[in-house]
Amino acid sequence: MTRFDPWSVTKAAFILSLTIAIVLVVAVTAVWFILDRTGVIESLSGTVTDVVGSTSGLDLVTSLGFSQVIGSTLILASVEIVLVSTFAGLFTILYNLTVGITGGVEVVLSEDA
Repeated sequence: MTRFDPWSVTKAAFILSLTIAIVLVVAVTAVWFILDRTGVIESLSGTVTDVVGSTSGLDLVTSLGFSQVIGSTLILASVEIVLVSTFAGLFTILYNLTVGITGGVEVVLSEDA
């Protein structure tokens, strides 16, 4: 393999990272609903209040509300899409520069019979 087109790699990385972001959002949503319905968030909030004290002003139920969790997940997924797409394109350019110096990677396929 001697050369990759940076734009093609960037497009493929974008589609892959978009898919990963969608899976991340769906998984976080499912886990949040499971934890909310089973009462884990309220129980954890009660434990934190007992340990820290009620005067600290820390309300874990509000901090772990659905809108805060999904908002943070969407921001994280957006950053992931941008970083993966950008770095894939940059690393492709670096690979192409390295191939110009070293001559590329030779792949030999053989059949073991």
